[in-house]
Amino acid sequence: MEARTRLVVMVSGNGSNLQAVLDACSDGALDGLAEVVAVVSDRSDAYALQRAALGGVPSVHVGRQDGEARADYDARLADVVAGFDPDLIVLAGWMRILTTSFLGWFPKRVINLHPARPGELPGTHAIERAWQEALDGERDATGVMVHLVPDEGVDDGPVLATDDVEIHPDDTLESFEARVHDAEHRLLVDTIRQLCEQRNSHTTEIHA
Repeated sequence: MEARTRLVVMVSGNGSNLQAVLDACSDGALDGLAEVVAVVSDRSDAYALQRAALGGVPSVHVGRQDGEARADYDARLADVVAGFDPDLIVLAGWMRILTTSFLGWFPKRVINLHPARPGELPGTHAIERAWQEALDGERDATGVMVHLVPDEGVDDGPVLATDDVEIHPDDTLESFEARVHDAEHRLLVDTIRQLCEQRNSHTTEIHA
């Protein structure tokens, strides 16, 4: 039996994508392939921390101290995350740009979920911005993507997976946003599954 991939999920807010991963690990597409070994948040009031507690997963709040430099915070954050010995770090609504003080500890092991297609709408509020462009007649679809995070670029790392989300004429912001989130949940879980399978295949080849 292959060892399960150890996931650390980093979240700043509600954590619906975290919930999708937790559910997939317990009885879904990631069952037997992966486990969430920790949830880390930069905000003490993030509902994601409660989701972790309900799922029986260790969680840690790592807040930035007054006057603390980004690099110093990221080094402290990396020390905490490294303590959970992750195989893969999943940014699922993590709202801080990570510096090399963090990323350098985990080369090719950090992935990010972003609610837009590659090259479009980097940064925050991508769903609302896509909706406004639709209202202005400038777009009729958006998308979601999962990409590697090799450096401090904003939502522009090597793309691992992407999916389109149409904007329907009778949509409201709420219905459109719900479909984007559904697509995010599916794409994130599918991408993690593929990475787990690739990792297990590589491990098997090494030990064969």
